Amino acid sequence: MNYKLIPMQVFGDKRGKLVSLESRRNVPFQIKRVYYIFDTLPEEERGKHAHKNLEQIVIAIDGSCQLVLDDGASREEVWLNRPDVGLYIGKNMWREMRHFSYGCKLVILASDYYDEKEYIRDYGEFLRCLK
Repeated sequence: MNYKLIPMQVFGDKRGKLVSLESRRNVPFQIKRVYYIFDTLPEEERGKHAHKNLEQIVIAIDGSCQLVLDDGASREEVWLNRPDVGLYIGKNMWREMRHFSYGCKLVILASDYYDEKEYIRDYGEFLRCLK
């Protein structure tokens, strides 16, 4: 499976905490795009796609959600619920996002700019592309 949880170094004192995200330091790629997801209701599902070459890190800045990751051979469930842990998702990984807590906010760092041709939105096509 082409994913891993990445603990982020937290700096803090009585004023609060800070996590720094830096390309090719604690983020294993050059960051070309950052976006965020919010106001997703608990019964909704998101994702349901894969990327051919894109790498991403997903961080639950607030709240929690579950990601189902699939490499075509096995499926694993990962919970995100800490702002100091990022989920690295590599190339050719099907992802589904579900069980959002109320107020969940996710920030996503991406290795490239948005390109619709990069997406595989059909699971059967995803499996065919892996062969």
